Order: sequence, then C-alpha cells, then structure tokens
Amino acid sequence: MTQQSLEPTTTADDGGESPGAPAGRSWLDRYFRISRRGSTVAREVRGGVTTFMAMAYILLLNPVILSGKDVGGDTLGRQALITATAFAAALSTLLMGFVGKVPLALAAGLSVSGVLASQVAPEMTWPQAMGMCVMYGVVIMLLVVTGLREMIMNAIPLALKHGITMGIGLFIALIGFYKSGFVHQGEATPVTLGPKGELTGWPVLLFAATLLLIFMLQARNVPGAILIGIVGGTAVAAVLNATGAVDPDQWAAGAPELHGGALSMPDFSLFGHVEFGGWGEVGAMTVGLIVFTLVLAGFFDAMATIIGVGTEAQLADDKGRMPGLSKALFIDGAGGAIGGVAGGSGQTVFIESATGVGEGARTGLSSVVTGALFAACLFFTPLTAIVPQEVASAALVVIGAMMLMNARHVDWADRATAVPVFLTVVLMPFTYTITTGVAAGVVSHVAIRTAQGKAREIGPFMWVLTVVFLIYFALSPIEGWLGVH
Repeated sequence: MTQQSLEPTTTADDGGESPGAPAGRSWLDRYFRISRRGSTVAREVRGGVTTFMAMAYILLLNPVILSGKDVGGDTLGRQALITATAFAAALSTLLMGFVGKVPLALAAGLSVSGVLASQVAPEMTWPQAMGMCVMYGVVIMLLVVTGLREMIMNAIPLALKHGITMGIGLFIALIGFYKSGFVHQGEATPVTLGPKGELTGWPVLLFAATLLLIFMLQARNVPGAILIGIVGGTAVAAVLNATGAVDPDQWAAGAPELHGGALSMPDFSLFGHVEFGGWGEVGAMTVGLIVFTLVLAGFFDAMATIIGVGTEAQLADDKGRMPGLSKALFIDGAGGAIGGVAGGSGQTVFIESATGVGEGARTGLSSVVTGALFAACLFFTPLTAIVPQEVASAALVVIGAMMLMNARHVDWADRATAVPVFLTVVLMPFTYTITTGVAAGVVSHVAIRTAQGKAREIGPFMWVLTVVFLIYFALSPIEGWLGVH
C-alpha cells in the first residue's frame, strides 16, 4: 500500500481539509475534497468496493445472530432481516459519505446484535428490542450534540489511541483467521491451527493463498492489491466449486455460487416495527441497564474504530484528533436509531472500513460507493454469497498487519505508557471485544499515573471514563447486588 501524506488541521471542523491544498478540478472533487486529501476518484471507488466486499458478510451473519426467539416465542424472518440489514447499512453509510465526508462505512454492529439476541430478546419482544436500539442511538446523539462524546475521545492520551489502533488490528486479524478456518477453538487448548492442529480443505488453503498474494502485491507496491486479491481469490473459489473439487459444505458461509436468479425483491416487513413502553414485567432498572449496555457497546466500539481507521487514513493530527469528528460521531449515533427503525439492529462504524483505506480511500466518496452497493443488495441479495468468507477474511488479516505498524509511535521504554497500551492491545483479541481493551487501557493508565503521583495531570474526562469502565467490569456483581436478573 502506498499511503498519501496529509497535513490535517485542528482548528476547524472541516473534515480534514488542508487549507493550503489545491482547489478541486470538478464538483465531485470539490465536494469530497478528493485532491486536498491526496486521493483520486479511482482510489475512492476502489476503496468503496473493497470495503463493501469486506463487509458483505454482515448481510448473512446478522440474520443468523438475530434468528432466535423473543420472550413471546416470535422470530424474525430471514429475508426480512437481510433487507433490513442492507437498507440500514446503505442509508447510514450514505449519510456518512455525503454529510460526514469520511471513508467510514456502517452496518449492523455485531456487539449490538449480540446484546439484542442474548440479553434483550429473552426479556422482551423484538419490536421492544428494536426500540432499545432507537433509545441508545438517541442517547449517543445527545452526547455528540452536547460535545461530550468528542471531548471524551480527545481526552484519551495519544499513546492509548495508538494502542487502540493496534488492538483493533490484532482483533480483526483474529476475526480473519477464525472466520477463514485457519484458527479454531480447540478442545485441549483455547485455540488451535485448523480443527485438529492442521489445515484441512481447499477453502482454508485458498485463504492462505489469497493472504500471501495480497502481501506479495503490497510488497511490490501494486495499486489495488487487496481488491485484486479478493477478486482473484473469488475467481479461483468459483472454479474450484464449479469443478467439484470442493465439497460445498466445506465453505464457511456457503459455496461461491448463485442460488436461483440474481434478482430478488426486498422484504420491508420489519420496517417501523418499534415499540416504546410495555416494560412492566421487565422493570425500569433492567431497561436502564440494557440501554447502558447498548450505549457501551455502540459508543466505545465505534470510538475505537473511528480513531483506528481515521489514523490509518491520516485524517488525524499529531495529537490523534480528527477534524470534523463531530459529524461522523453524530451519524454513527443516528445509525443506532436507523437500524432500530429498519428492524435490523443498531448500525455502527465497521472496522472493515480500514480495508478501503488500505486501498487509498480518504474521503466520503468511498462511503457513498459502499452505501450504493449495500442499496443494490436490496435487489441483488443472492450475489452477496459469491465472495467466500475465506477470501474476504484474508483482507481482514492484511489490514490487521498494517494497523500494527502504529507500534513504532509508542515509547515502550516507559512503563507508564507501555503497560496501558499493552493491555489495550492484547485484551481486544483475547476477550473478543474492543470495549474491554479500551476499558483496561483507560483504567490502568489512570491507576499508574496516580501511583506515580501524577493524578493532577489526569484530565476530568479520563476520571469519568475510569468510573464508567469500573462499573462496566463490575456490572454483573452490581446487578446481583441490586437484585437484577
């Protein structure tokens, strides 16, 4: 990957436009500030397509996560969930592109969907659960409007921001290795190579080959290395599948082939099925804790992702702050409400946006392309299954490796810096949650600085975050103490 240099400004909320940059040569260039950010239309389109291909799995995975029964025994239809997932992702990402003007794509947050499926649906109906999404989205938007969310993000020390970026890199690399089948949950050990200590089947070997191909292309500075790797891997997968060389059941998310026609009509039956109230049997305390949990899941995962992708896109200044951050944060919060109204879970910024950034995307035009492709999936749902999960997973590992390069910015000789960064980095993949890594980094930073007698140097928002994250870690004992089940 060849990164473009950028001189961001911290004095204006302009989305990262450099005041001394040359004027755009077309309305498209001027609107998205393409030249000013050192990019081209071709790079933005390529980045948008790459991001979509890396995120397309959400159209299949989100319906699987939300396939359970609610408290009344009702389930959500698969086709309706795919439509809701695609529609909410398209609308949220288009808003991020046209209004936020940054290369960040949104879709159903897996952490949010997981909370809905495991904690919310067993307590209430699906329409009420989607109402929870709207509520947490509104809370986050209020935090943005009041300036609290951006102040919280800017209060985090720069070293921790680099740690967040690296932690996300390891996290998405682990996701890539796991989804490809390269890494499995072991019986005698937590994880293992393949299902039984060895790689089995063509799909995982195709993942490894695609991964090596992308790395080789990047080493030679070939433009579009990630996209070339994904397209090439998909072509090989289609040939292997067509010739019968691979058992269709070996593909993690289905064989790379069309099932029926390429066109399908969208099913909007879940749209607008949102309820507020009727929580008498659940109780106000439980509702409050659910909203708090969803805010934590949506707030800090998105915060860490925006910091990580923004830094990789070189849209942050020398203190790790992103100009124009408030718009991106507001749209991310709005995504929670949009997803709830659509019936497809709260939307949040996806770390897979980094794949498009890796292809040179620097502006909102990339997000517009990604959003348009999600919108197209409303009518071309069968096409989402063509790219094998194993091939898309290779791109995640590549981006993870790229994001780990931020280690060069950390002073590892200073324990007060190194320990919080270390905890941030390792706990994201080890606990399989971004929020835990951020929490551990913040709490350990405050604790160590206090032990050094530097408590006065800690900003007020870091103290507030520490209290919030201590509650996060102790949430289960607190619920037991309060008698909440």
